[in-house]
Amino acid sequence: MNRTMEWTVRVDLSEDDGTTKAEAVLDTGTAKLTGHGVARCSPQDPDVPTIGDELAASRAMRDVAGQLMSVADRELGKAGAGPGDGPVPPPYAWSDATA
Repeated sequence: MNRTMEWTVRVDLSEDDGTTKAEAVLDTGTAKLTGHGVARCSPQDPDVPTIGDELAASRAMRDVAGQLMSVADRELGKAGAGPGDGPVPPPYAWSDATA
């Protein structure tokens, strides 16, 4: 089976008083998953907005990735494939090093 698909991710960022918030929305065409991320600048650190953007956005996208993995796990279970209930060992899911 050959398929070509395009999924889009939109990331919205906002910053207020040293706190950056991100919302990432994955649109698959049939479903949308929304993730959130926050980054705060410590008072002793220099205020570099780009770093806050990167941290908040990456956390929001990691949230979406976790949700997507949960959806895939449920679909695998419904199809009679994948692991049973309980923790999922690497390399099937995210290892502790990347979580």
